[in-house]
Amino acid sequence: MQYLSSYQSPLGEIVLFASDEGLSGLWFMGQKYFTRQKEHIYQEIPLFTDVKRWLDVYFSGKEPNVTLPLHFKGSPFQNEVWEILCQIPYGKTTTYGQIAKQIAAKRGLSKMSAQAIGGAVGRNEISILVPCHRVIGANGNLTGYAGGIDKKIALLQLEGIDTTQFSKPKG
Repeated sequence: MQYLSSYQSPLGEIVLFASDEGLSGLWFMGQKYFTRQKEHIYQEIPLFTDVKRWLDVYFSGKEPNVTLPLHFKGSPFQNEVWEILCQIPYGKTTTYGQIAKQIAAKRGLSKMSAQAIGGAVGRNEISILVPCHRVIGANGNLTGYAGGIDKKIALLQLEGIDTTQFSKPKG
């Protein structure tokens, strides 16, 4: 069964999506790649109570210390990237290139495309809990975020990261 709920955050409405296996989606309402799931029921389930409690702690400016069951729905490569995203510490950032180097080393490759990493990061369907907002481009560029760069900046600032050190996209 697929379940849907919502959460009102300081940055706008967030949609929660879960299966019996775990949380499989967390999006800002209307964001890029917003819920592609079709069959679902609106129902509060215990997992949603836990996710909302996690979000309450997070949006209060504290690091949540609870691990929630996540259900990734992507290719093996995407899942590998998303697992690495989960390891980025609260209040820290990394780059697409650093993730590419990490995966290349794990696979015994001399290099890997940062653009391939960017594609996988961009398809992350569990925003905030799988902290793709903590990934920045080379030279401190604040590149893409499906929820919008303004939300990426707000999430980084909430975690105590000085975003004035980063370059914002032009346009």
